Amino acid sequence: MSGFVSTHAQITNMQGVIDSDSVRRDFDNQPYFGLYKDNYFVFGTAVGPKPTRENTNVKFQISIAQRLTKSTLPWGTYLYLFYSQKVFWNVLERSMPMTDLNFNPGIGLAKPLFVKNKFIGKLTLMLEHESNGRDGIESRSWNKVSLGANILIDKSLVIHGKFWIPIVDGQNNRDILDYCGIYQTGMNFTTPNDRLSFGITLVKRRGWKLNYNTIFEVSYRLFKRDNQCLFLQYYNGYGEGLLAYKEHHSTVRVGIVIKPRLFSDY
Repeated sequence: MSGFVSTHAQITNMQGVIDSDSVRRDFDNQPYFGLYKDNYFVFGTAVGPKPTRENTNVKFQISIAQRLTKSTLPWGTYLYLFYSQKVFWNVLERSMPMTDLNFNPGIGLAKPLFVKNKFIGKLTLMLEHESNGRDGIESRSWNKVSLGANILIDKSLVIHGKFWIPIVDGQNNRDILDYCGIYQTGMNFTTPNDRLSFGITLVKRRGWKLNYNTIFEVSYRLFKRDNQCLFLQYYNGYGEGLLAYKEHHSTVRVGIVIKPRLFSDY
């Protein structure tokens, strides 16, 4: 959840089931301000081509959530303001330019899911905007109404999916769905000791072909009770950044990630 204040162990009972009462208390008592998606800082280069100053860079993401309501709304939901910013920083080039900044604010409702008083995940309905803040021919922007879900199969395995209704308003990116996709799905597996995790996300590009952007991630928690991890991310496909969304990238980067307590949003 966004800004979860309990550790995984603290909200899991002896049978390995996420305790629903603890989850409800976490939603009610958590700080209004917290994490949303993964917050990371990674450095790497292209896979395949010879590494150069142009294809080697830093990528970092800042992602936060602000709860706007003190208590639950109808249907057991909570209203949030979300904000994510993804940056590509060419630190090896002269003047170290930040070549692409992607801004992704949103507002939406989050609902914890329970079955027979067992916590099984979360639904999020959002109105999102994404743009790169530029004008002229380098301007990129689009909006979407998205519905996302994170489902706990057990304490080690989470599957997630996100579907959206796009509203493409950018004059220079009318074909953005061909590259940035129409939906995404994925899974994350964590070892029983809650230290090592593996995740994959597949973003389906528009069309009937099996054309996916693929993100593979590995993280290792440095200390069991902390949420800071060593992090490896491999991206293969289009749409990694808005400015060059039509360019294919195959890139591996390593660094550090700060994760929400229970599971990450995507």
